[in-house]
Amino acid sequence: MKKAFVYLFALLLVACNVGKQNETTGFVTINGHDLIKPNGEKLLIQGTNLGNWLNPEGYMFGFGRTNSAWMIDLMMKEAVGPDATAKFWQQFKDNYVTRKDIDFIAHQGANTIRLPFNYKLFTDEDYMGQTGKKDGYERIDSVITWCKANGLYLILDMHDCPGGQTGDNIDDGHGYPWLFESEQSQQLFCKIWREIAYRYRGETTILGYELMNEPIAHYFENRYELYQKLQPVYKKAVEAIRQVDRNHIILLGGAHWNSFFWMLNDTTYDDKLMYTCHRYGGPATKEAITHYINFRDSVNRPMYMGEFGHNTMEWQRDFVKVLKENNIGYTFWPYKKVDESCMMGIKRPEGWDSIVVKYAETSRNTYQEWREARPNQAQFRQLLKQFAENCRIENCKPQAEYIQSMGMGKLKN
Repeated sequence: MKKAFVYLFALLLVACNVGKQNETTGFVTINGHDLIKPNGEKLLIQGTNLGNWLNPEGYMFGFGRTNSAWMIDLMMKEAVGPDATAKFWQQFKDNYVTRKDIDFIAHQGANTIRLPFNYKLFTDEDYMGQTGKKDGYERIDSVITWCKANGLYLILDMHDCPGGQTGDNIDDGHGYPWLFESEQSQQLFCKIWREIAYRYRGETTILGYELMNEPIAHYFENRYELYQKLQPVYKKAVEAIRQVDRNHIILLGGAHWNSFFWMLNDTTYDDKLMYTCHRYGGPATKEAITHYINFRDSVNRPMYMGEFGHNTMEWQRDFVKVLKENNIGYTFWPYKKVDESCMMGIKRPEGWDSIVVKYAETSRNTYQEWREARPNQAQFRQLLKQFAENCRIENCKPQAEYIQSMGMGKLKN
């Protein structure tokens, strides 16, 4: 009887230790449609995207035709040369997102930040003024530290994948989703994610890894053939991550701008998958997102609105209400850009449009056109320097009405 009692006590002690271990792992987990925080409370994602910081897009600088990162970089090199361009990118990255930005986002009521990045930050390819060893991990590590200090979760989003996953300017590629037809690009894609996952395998501030942004646009005649290739590529990346990290959630976006999910209905290969949708425009009603809700219900996994915004304040308020009522978390796009329709507006330097934007919009298809269109280099360099300075939060304008439309509280100082 005594032996049986000792044995039973030992079993209870082991069970208690396992329970404590589960409580202290600190990672966000999945329970059906819900995300669950380590303390057992439900987490409904609410926050913003740090877009344009590590994945520049032309419109956030005020550009139209010069709309991807490689185009912006080339345009600046044509105007002022590679050294001045590299100097600008360094200043831009140093100023665009700082501890004060993350503090501000947290003080407005956010609980999560989505961090878009370009895969080139983890290769030796020329990107944002650097070749060889990049500062990708240094930048992410900084954001993790700042988020941790504010109790924020972080989603890592590979916005620009090897070969290009979308076929438009947003993937910083060359107009076609080559990733899905290139074994070499897929190997690099998986390799980078495995390395990222290994580095952050124990980091509880990271909510999860979003494998790719808005795969496979609708422009291509063979798009349905490409859609069928999405899940196999996802499975490869998930397998690579799980070799080193069993802790973190993995987020999968649907094809056609994160809108089609029918090709992703197999959830059996991993127990920590969730899904992410995007929506810009259309009616701010439940009916407009019924297909997202139906898919979520069919697979019994969480659905999260990773991007939306750039609309009227009324539309945004109404859509936030719809998302909350239907248990869909969200992060607005973007946090910061020129002008408005963001949390923090960047002021254009005087002369920015007449010199920098004008050059960016000019035809520059030959060396002769470069020479003939090139503006005054001293003025151009000064404007780049001023733009980088204007990116600092101290020089930006908080958009109070926009922040309130995000479902957050009144602007706090």
